[in-house]
Amino acid sequence: RLYRTGDRVRYRRDGQLEYLGRFDQQVKLRGFRIELGEVETALARHPAVQQAVVILSNPPARSPQLVAHIVPYPAIHSVANSAANSADNISLADHGSLSDSLLRFLQAQLPAYMIPSLFTFQEALPLTPNGKLDRIRLAALLPESPTGHPEPSQTPAEQQLYRIWQQLLGRDTIGRQTSFFELGGDSILAIQMIAKASQVGLHFSPKQVFQHQTIAALAAVATTASSILAPQDILTGTVPFTPIQQWFFEQNFTEMHHWNQAILLEVPHRPSHWLEAATQRLLNHHDSLRLRFQATHAGWQQFYANAVTTSPLHWIDLSALPEAQQTQTIETTAALVQTSLDLYTAPLRITFFDLGQSRGLLLLSLHHLLVDGISWRILLSDLHRLYQASLEPYQAQLPPKTSAFRQWAEALSTYQPSPQELEYWQACHPLPLPTDATGRNTVAELKTLSVALAVDETQALLQEAPAAYQTQINDLLLTALVQAFSAWTGHASLLIQLEAHGREDLFETIDLSRTIGWFTTLFPVQLDLTEADTIAAAIKAIKEQLRAVPQGGIWYGIGRYLQNFDLPIIQPQVRFNYLGQIDQILAENALFSLASEAVGHLRSPRAERDLLLEINALIRGGQLRLDWSYSGAIYHDSTIQALAEQYLTALRQVIDHCLSEPGGYTPSDFALFDIDQAELDDLLLEL
Repeated sequence: RLYRTGDRVRYRRDGQLEYLGRFDQQVKLRGFRIELGEVETALARHPAVQQAVVILSNPPARSPQLVAHIVPYPAIHSVANSAANSADNISLADHGSLSDSLLRFLQAQLPAYMIPSLFTFQEALPLTPNGKLDRIRLAALLPESPTGHPEPSQTPAEQQLYRIWQQLLGRDTIGRQTSFFELGGDSILAIQMIAKASQVGLHFSPKQVFQHQTIAALAAVATTASSILAPQDILTGTVPFTPIQQWFFEQNFTEMHHWNQAILLEVPHRPSHWLEAATQRLLNHHDSLRLRFQATHAGWQQFYANAVTTSPLHWIDLSALPEAQQTQTIETTAALVQTSLDLYTAPLRITFFDLGQSRGLLLLSLHHLLVDGISWRILLSDLHRLYQASLEPYQAQLPPKTSAFRQWAEALSTYQPSPQELEYWQACHPLPLPTDATGRNTVAELKTLSVALAVDETQALLQEAPAAYQTQINDLLLTALVQAFSAWTGHASLLIQLEAHGREDLFETIDLSRTIGWFTTLFPVQLDLTEADTIAAAIKAIKEQLRAVPQGGIWYGIGRYLQNFDLPIIQPQVRFNYLGQIDQILAENALFSLASEAVGHLRSPRAERDLLLEINALIRGGQLRLDWSYSGAIYHDSTIQALAEQYLTALRQVIDHCLSEPGGYTPSDFALFDIDQAELDDLLLEL
């Protein structure tokens, strides 16, 4: 017989070549086109598999997934207590062991997106009266687990990760073979995942999260003992500055004591002693909350203050006031608190407003030098843990400390850059932005315009669109940003300043998953769509340009502020920062909720702004919200409104394209090959 491309064949045990049909059932799942016959052929090579059929299951209210229905050889049912760790041994003790064996077997042959999420085992496949496969009855063979999830985790480690992913991603159903980033995960959530996994005895690095993106793969590489042991004692003494702290003092802001971050929480009323004890424990456990700053003849210095012996909590009883007067007093007091921080004596304030009737508001005001976005997640989680413990007759144990902020700051100055890192920043060239006037650019003139995607559009952006081009959310957000600015400025290139969390996986001996401090990185990036004449080309171009930034951009600050390299001073006029999924923070800390009262100005109105436009993106209430900040003395409201709407239009077009087109790959998906985009496109077209 003459076999053609697309035919399925296999060697049987008797040495005969068996014709299995043609690849003619193509489906699309999470942006990938999958030939079901190719998966079936791979399964048929397993020595324990007699027959295999793979279908795309799409049950109501669940995510679609690949399901493999297996008819094993009879020997598998009769031989017990056999080795389950080798695909060469067909005497497997049970179906759970066979599932693991099949999973490992397929992982060696197929990409992750082609591996079935669930295996079912049948004595025979259902047939129609004329002897053909009955696919309707086959689809009904999908079992239900007690939790309603059709894909039970296979090991205790997977079960732990499954629960953590549910919390972080806000999803009830998660496939074992589905990428964390395809489900809406990002680098911020990855750090939280590492911290939560560590608390249940699973340890892995940020690098491993990117290398092993599924529950099944990550559980396989996780260890049960951490290789990084951090000192648990209370730290004192001097602390080197990180690059972002050096940047702050270089700006010489007016009233630099007033440059804060704050949050106002509604907290169920409890006697004051639990909150006093909790705040004292937090300040002693998280050493960075005791950082102090002093101006000396040699410049500013940073040091840890001694252990806290009394709580810094300030209690204000408003229970006797009517509600309207309570609100006014809260907002007036909060505004005064923001101006009262002092870098040397009190760079944080904790205030509780007792509103009576078992209600209270907790105001946490911290100078930005102490915390960043991920720090707030850690701080609120620990506070919530201590509050829960106050309801029970036991004392809460906070998770162990991870590597100290000081250890990170010291290690940064020893980091050795590659030649590529030294060369990268030479190619950045700013272009002037259009302006409407030449007014002042101070905080007093600051205005903020907010626009948002709908909930369903946000869900598509987080959970469906990334699969098309193997992107992360920032790739798509920035693609639309450059397109919108190009329509406004007339230039296909845009120099922006990216703000990132900065907790890069640089040192094997440092774990920052539960460390509080200001780790943020600021770095310039030149994004160019000159050669991109389609949405597909634009997505690929921005993805590759972002992947080309060395070590997540962290070395720009290291080289400039810590190692005195002669780097060009590059000052973009646009800053972009994706802050992640804010909903998840409050969902995790269910006893707290955000209060509606205003917390006052977080920065001095007299302080100068260091750029023209700042765009902060975050997910809140299930929606992507973008806050555009600008000086009202430089831009008309209508200008920023038009630019923001143009951005939403571009972003919707990017999302629609990813959902409707087959997608593709870029050279960074094949890091071991020296190939450019044109060569890769030609190769994939041939394949």
